[in-house]
Amino acid sequence: MPDYPASIAETDHIEPVPRRIRAMLGSQVVLDTTRAVYLWEWPNYPQYYIPLADVAPGVLVDEDHPQKLKRGTARRHALQVGDIHRPAAARVYGDDAMSGLTGMVRFEWASLDAWFEEDEQVFVHPRNPYTRVDSLRSTRHVQVSLDGLVLADSSSTVMVFETGLPTRYYFNRTEVDFTHLEWSDTETACPYKGRTTGYWSVRSGETLHQDLAWTYDFPTLALQPIAGLIAFYNEKVDLAIDGVPIERVVTHFS
Repeated sequence: MPDYPASIAETDHIEPVPRRIRAMLGSQVVLDTTRAVYLWEWPNYPQYYIPLADVAPGVLVDEDHPQKLKRGTARRHALQVGDIHRPAAARVYGDDAMSGLTGMVRFEWASLDAWFEEDEQVFVHPRNPYTRVDSLRSTRHVQVSLDGLVLADSSSTVMVFETGLPTRYYFNRTEVDFTHLEWSDTETACPYKGRTTGYWSVRSGETLHQDLAWTYDFPTLALQPIAGLIAFYNEKVDLAIDGVPIERVVTHFS
C-alpha cells in the first residue's frame, strides 16, 4: 500500500466544471464555455467535454469518420483556423452517448495551442478538482542517493504533497551534489506547478540515468515556495527520511 492518498474518482465519473474554460488555436478562441463537464477517463485526472454550441462556428471539420467508442458513437473532426489544420482533433458525441455526453465535444489537448481556466493558463491536462497540492517547509533529514552516490542531503527541504503521488522533496541548490548531475534539454509542464525550467540526468560510472531531477524557477503562485529548488523522482532514486530508507514506489512516472 502506498504511503500517500490515492485519487478517489472512478473511471467515467462525470461532474460539472464550475470554471470558465477557453482554448485557442493560433490567434482565435476556439471554445469558450461555462458549461463544460469533467469526465474521468482514468482515475488520476479528468478531461473536459465541451458543449458543441460553445465551440466557435466553422472551426470543426467533419472527417466523416464515425467511431463506436466505449462511451457512445462519436464523429471525428479536424480543427481548421485560417491556414492551421489539425486532423483528428476532436470527437463529437451523438444521441447514444452515455448520460451527459450527447452533443459534447472531446478535444485532444495538444491539438490546441493554449487552454485557460478563467484567465489562468493550464498545462498538460485539466486540473483535478479532487487533487490537493501543498508545499510545506520541513526540518526532517532527507537524503537522496543512487548506486551509492549521495545526490542531495538536507534538513531544510520543501515537501510537496499532491493527491495521487508520493511526497516530493525539493532541495536548496547548495544541498545538491552537481558533480554527479548532467544538464538535460528536457522540458515538462504540470497543471498545478507550471513549466519546468531545468532537468538533470545522473551520471553513475558509465551509466547515465536520464532526467531524474528538475526545477521550476517560476512555478504557479500556490507553489512559490519551490521556486528554484530541485526535486528528484522518488520512483528512480533511493530516499532516506531521518535515516530510515523509503521503499521506491511505482507510479506512471516509474
